[in-house]
Amino acid sequence: MKDTLGQENPRRAWMSLMAKAPEGRVAALLDAAMSRPAFTWLRAPEIGSTMVRGRMGGTGAPFNLGEMTVTRCALTLRTGEVGHAYIQGRRQGDAEAAALVDALMQTDAARRLRETVLEPLADEQRATKAARAAKAAATKVEFFTLARGED
Repeated sequence: MKDTLGQENPRRAWMSLMAKAPEGRVAALLDAAMSRPAFTWLRAPEIGSTMVRGRMGGTGAPFNLGEMTVTRCALTLRTGEVGHAYIQGRRQGDAEAAALVDALMQTDAARRLRETVLEPLADEQRATKAARAAKAAATKVEFFTLARGED
């Protein structure tokens, strides 16, 4: 399957980045970039669970793998932009920060947030993925066939 995450919907891409970020990282980057604006909760952070589905080989028929804990919230800025967040685990602060970034990405602050929050998250995730791939490559076994000499 081809990964087309950022090609079709930029909002989907930044929501994915924040959902996969380590605990506290989105909040730290947001606080370093700007002071948090005033907002009103549409849905305060709440913890629940969701069903995770899988596919055999990534392409087979879907099946229910199990449940995982998620924290979700929704807020609105005073200027009217709405931000949503779904974060894995019991991380209410991270959900709030992700919803704020989502709402702010719909304002004039989008370029600054892209440079100070989203690009560092993307770089960190690429580095983590590369380190994991390098570690896996170190265990790779090369199999080859030798001629037996039974001519």
